[in-house]
Amino acid sequence: MRVRDMLPQGNFEVIEATDGVEGLEAIRNQKPNLIMLDFLLPRMSGWEVFQEIQASPELQKIPLVLMSGRREEVTEKIQGPFEYFEFIQKPFEQKELIEAIKASMVKARKVRPISTAAAAPAAAAAASGESAAEIAALKQQVATLQKEVATLKNQTAKILAFIKQKLR
Repeated sequence: MRVRDMLPQGNFEVIEATDGVEGLEAIRNQKPNLIMLDFLLPRMSGWEVFQEIQASPELQKIPLVLMSGRREEVTEKIQGPFEYFEFIQKPFEQKELIEAIKASMVKARKVRPISTAAAAPAAAAAASGESAAEIAALKQQVATLQKEVATLKNQTAKILAFIKQKLR
C-alpha cells in the first residue's frame, strides 16, 4: 500500500498480490506495463518470481523494479550490475521510486543476448533447406547494405572535403 500511495494519482492502475504465487499468476494473465516486485514474499519468494520472469522472453520485456530492505540479500542471488531491471532499497522516498520506475523502463528495452536454450530451436530450423536459403538471402542483403554504407561514407567524405575547401 505504501508503494501504491507513492505513485502519481491517476497514472497507474495497480494490481496487488498478497504473495508470490498470486503475483506471478497476475503477471502472466494480465501482462502489466510495470512490475514492482518485493524480494521477500510468502508462498513463493520474490527471488523465485524473478527467476520465472527472467525465464520468459515475453515477461522479461516488462519493466521491473525489484525492492528489498536488504540489498545484500538481492546481490547474493543476483549478480550486478542490474542491467535489465532496476533495484530500489527500502525504505525509499517517492522521488526515488519514480526515478527507479523510469530507469526500469529504459533497462527493459535493452536487447538481451540469446540464451543457448533459445538458440537451440533456431539451430534446428537452420538445418532445414528452406532456412538455409533464407540465411543465404539475408547474408546477401547484409553484403549489399555494407556496400551501400561504404558508398555513402565515401560520398560523405567527399562532401565534407568540398565544404572544408569552400570554407577556406
